[in-house]
Amino acid sequence: MPCSTIPVRLIGFALAALCMAGCSGPNHDLKNPGPGWPPTPTVTAHRGASALRPEHTLEAYRKAIEDGADSVEPDLVATRDGVLVARHENEISGTTNVAGLAQFAGRKTSKTIDGVRVSGWFTEDFTLAELKSIRARERIPANRPGNAAYDDRFAVPTLQEIVDLVVGESAARGRTIGLVPELKHPTYFRSIGLALERRVVDVLEANGYRGRDAAVLIQSFEAGSLRQLRGMTGIRLVQLVGAPGEAPYDAVAARSGLTYADMITPAGLKDVASYADVVAPYKTIVIPRDAEGELAAPTAFVRAAHAAGLKVHAWTMRPENPFLPTGMRAAPVDSPSRRGDTVSEIRAYLEAGVDGIFTDDPAAGRAAVDGRE
Repeated sequence: MPCSTIPVRLIGFALAALCMAGCSGPNHDLKNPGPGWPPTPTVTAHRGASALRPEHTLEAYRKAIEDGADSVEPDLVATRDGVLVARHENEISGTTNVAGLAQFAGRKTSKTIDGVRVSGWFTEDFTLAELKSIRARERIPANRPGNAAYDDRFAVPTLQEIVDLVVGESAARGRTIGLVPELKHPTYFRSIGLALERRVVDVLEANGYRGRDAAVLIQSFEAGSLRQLRGMTGIRLVQLVGAPGEAPYDAVAARSGLTYADMITPAGLKDVASYADVVAPYKTIVIPRDAEGELAAPTAFVRAAHAAGLKVHAWTMRPENPFLPTGMRAAPVDSPSRRGDTVSEIRAYLEAGVDGIFTDDPAAGRAAVDGRE
């Protein structure tokens, strides 16, 4: 029928359908919502919903999205044929069934990774096709026995598969779901001819993510890697910060003397702000623990980071007793798998002024941010 004769109720139904599909306007782009993304405070699913499914599996990321995460975080390493896949480390005996597969027995070896001698099986010694025959396992079964029930059921996902999941779920739910990939051991991978920086940028750009507008934050512990990325892309970057007594490996390799303690000073944070948009400290840098294992008073870190123009995303909030402040643990408090009051811990960090948190239990993070129990 001519447009002028279309009943108003049908126009209303059509607009409602568009909204349900995530199309709130002609310029709405779930992949590139603009530099105002992510929401503050934001909930990032650390390795997916890793308290509920084996980490770095599509099922863990899918569960995280169902539970309300704003973004999912894949740690990225490379295969022999240069494909980016999600594993906590490139040594995979603790997160897959590879040690029990006879066809790969001869692949066991020892390597020096970031100055540490490591024995096992490494992603860079497998093609993607070979890696796809391996299945994921729970990394910390003593803490997460429920996750061990999923052992050997899920594949190791590629970055492209994670992008496809996120894009599909964003469209289905009508909301932006972000990606917060971390480049693991970039100095090491560069040394073996499998540099991660260009590979991650190429995948993201091929999928239509555009600079500062993209719902993406790329992370690394290594400032040198982030500086390289800054020259390649406008996508926003995150400087991860470990314990103050430690140092990023690229600084160790270069013998520069730079430590994480240097990074968290006002001058250090100003330098971080010259190449990164977010600083992501280990959580005790924001709120230390006292002698009894309880949360102490917040430090001046958040205030100093904000003064430097940086957002602050703290890591990692985990629900099991061993990871919680003493008074937030559930009885029996010596149980490694009992889950305590992680919502209250997260709220303490929100009250300290952080702009986001990484959590293994995104439902708890969502509850804390939304003010629910």
